[in-house]
Amino acid sequence: MNSDIALEVKNIYISYRTIKKLSFKSLFFFKGQKQETKQVIENINFHVKKGEILGIIGKNGSGKSTLLRAIAGIISLDKGEIDTKHNRVSLLALRIGFNEELTGYDNIFLSGMLLGINKKIINERIDEVIEFSELKEDIYKQLKTYSSGMKLKLAFSISVIFEPDIILIDEVLSVGDIKFKEKSYNKMKELIMDENKTVLIVSHDLNILSELCDNVIWIDNKKIKKIGKAKEVIEDYKNYNLNMNN
Repeated sequence: MNSDIALEVKNIYISYRTIKKLSFKSLFFFKGQKQETKQVIENINFHVKKGEILGIIGKNGSGKSTLLRAIAGIISLDKGEIDTKHNRVSLLALRIGFNEELTGYDNIFLSGMLLGINKKIINERIDEVIEFSELKEDIYKQLKTYSSGMKLKLAFSISVIFEPDIILIDEVLSVGDIKFKEKSYNKMKELIMDENKTVLIVSHDLNILSELCDNVIWIDNKKIKKIGKAKEVIEDYKNYNLNMNN
């Protein structure tokens, strides 16, 4: 086993099962629900080295967010394997991993425990999380009263202060007020300098990915179209989209 590998994704397939749309009339005569299967991910293979920053690009619906959720253990696989090498994994995405009925303060404890962090460490670092989040007294309010920007601040603060081994970031670096976006961006740059932190970023902001990432995966039509150095893959992706629109 290569100790430099933080994450391996091996030949994974993921599909969603949905109920076929019914007419109002059919509700009274319907005897069974007809399910449709939609393939979302097909035969995805890659590995990420410890300390690597990997970007994931592709058009909407290509399977980027599904891939991150599978790595986080939120979505089950139809086939294949995801090996996190016993690393702690945190998914940073809007509306993921929080209990809306609990306060922001209680959600810090909940998220910390889900990451496998003991209560003593959470108590030692909770003030740092609150300070970074800039939520002040709002931290003691129920999460259902928070705006999306406030939830983002809390989620990002938990992820970067509790320092999981692998951080999965799904389209959140471009959300929030200007001041916090800059703060978040600078914190991400700090993480890049840490050889022990592995980061996967899904984003439509190609400039951010070009600057932050070592490598980029381009997903198209459920499969990996290209994987390689960030600037090279992003340039090919831009040219492809330009040609498709002409």
